[in-house]
This record gives sequence, C-alpha cells and structure tokens, in this order.
Amino acid sequence: MTSSPEKSAAKSADPVDSLVLHATDNHVSWITLNRPEALNAITPDQRERLIQHLSHASCDPGVRAVVITATGRGFCAGADLRGGPPTGGPQAGERVAGERVAGERVAGEQAAGERVAGDVARMIRLGAQRLIGAVLDCEKPVIAAVNGTAAGLGAHLALACDLVLAADSAKFIEVFVRRGLVPDGGGAYLLPRLIGPQRAKELMFFGDALTAADAARLGLVNRVVPADDLEKTARDWAERLATGPTRALALTKQLVNASLDTDRTTAFAAEAAAQEINMTTADANEGVAAFTERRPPHYRGH
Repeated sequence: MTSSPEKSAAKSADPVDSLVLHATDNHVSWITLNRPEALNAITPDQRERLIQHLSHASCDPGVRAVVITATGRGFCAGADLRGGPPTGGPQAGERVAGERVAGERVAGEQAAGERVAGDVARMIRLGAQRLIGAVLDCEKPVIAAVNGTAAGLGAHLALACDLVLAADSAKFIEVFVRRGLVPDGGGAYLLPRLIGPQRAKELMFFGDALTAADAARLGLVNRVVPADDLEKTARDWAERLATGPTRALALTKQLVNASLDTDRTTAFAAEAAAQEINMTTADANEGVAAFTERRPPHYRGH
C-alpha cells in the first residue's frame, strides 16, 4: 500500500482519525468509517473529516478514484444524534459558519437550550446536506462499498455515490418515518431521481428495510456480491476507474448529475462545453492516438 497524503490513524494524535480511517493505494482513496460498536453512526467530527477527505481527493492528482466503506456489520446507521457538536471544523480548530459549540449563546436567544428560529434548517444545511454535496461534487468517481445496514443519512451517503456495491447481507432503510422525522441529507432529492417518485414515496412513507437484492432490482445498487467478495470487487472497480481518463470521468459525472435538473438546451450546451474542455487534456489526446494506432491507451489522469 502506498503512503497517503493523510497520516494513518495509528500515527495521528487526532482521535477522529481512528474513527474515519484513510489510506491511498494505487491512486484510490479509501475512506472507512470505523465506529462498528455504533453501526458507524456519523458524529459531526466524522462528518467534517469525510468532507475533508473528499475535498482533498478532488484536488489531489495522486487520487483518481474514491471508495467509501465501513468496518463491522453496519455501513452507517445515520447521523449520531448523541454525538454532540464538532470539536473542529473543515480544518482543525475551525468551525463551520453558523454552527455553535456547546453552551454558546447567540443574540436573541432567550434561555439556555431554547431553540432559535432557523437552528434546525442551519443544522441540516451545514451538516447532512454538506456531506451529501461533498460526495456529489467530488471530482473523482466515488464508489460506495456497503458492507451492512445503511439507514437514514447512511443510506443517502451510499446512494449519493457514483457506483454502489453492496454485500448480500446489506440493507437500506429510510428510517426517518419511524422517528416521526422528514428525510434529510438530500433523500427526497436523490431517491426520486434514482427510482422515480412512487417508489421513493413507498420507501420513505413506510420505512421498511430493503434488502440488497431488492435495492439492486429497483436500481439503487449496481451490483450485489457475497460479503467476503465486497472489498475485492470494490478494489477491482476502483483501480479500473483509477486507470481511466480522470478528467473525462469528472466531466461525465458533472453532466449526468446535472442532467435531471435542467432542460435539453442547457444540457446540450453543457455537453458541448465539457467536450471543449476535455479535448485540451493529455488523456483525450492519448485516447485518440491509441485508437488510431490500434493500441491500448495509457491514461495519466490529466
């Protein structure tokens, strides 16, 4: 395994690094949630570290694909509501704009613990939505390797990824309705685009657990594999992506993600612009040259 730009959890003094493991291997950034005793429910600090790793993957030329997975029997049980406020922010010692630390008061707050108008909206916007946005906006292809239950925000974290692999024992649960809550983390945005509004409502209205096989049948999962084969399959897929034309993949991801939110004229204009940009890359020149010379291309990621 090659050394990562991030220090390994074992060598870092930051306790969050032991809860979000990170390594780079063969140009693949492996991000692993590591709170198995909590079914990998995400704390605010873990969320910020995930966002940080995804941001670094976008700008690191040594990273050409990303895998998000987890340890233990759960992929992610959602947001850890008992996790407390973040001790850091996107960078150590920084705090996300608008996010308060324990005990901090804001102007107009009447009593300790009393909710201020807009607090919940800010919490969702600066928290779960930022995480899902970081996955969707990552400039490298992101694979979810879902090893176990993915519930609530955890399900949306997986479904925001570009490709989803699931162990045959995995489950997906829109758990919000069970708690009397509205879906967050972009669920009402993602699900209708993946499976249509009626199927999305069925999952969100009832909150029933969806097996990996049923998730694949609906189109939420690309492939279901035996649990023992999940890491190998994720590695094979990620390393295949990591040898591809990285900028072309990034532009393709942008076009596909934007396509359902725009009209044909705008989509066609974006496609033409992406083609113009991509034809300036070395990988595009290599791809064309390899085709005309009847040889396999050797892409370098730029």
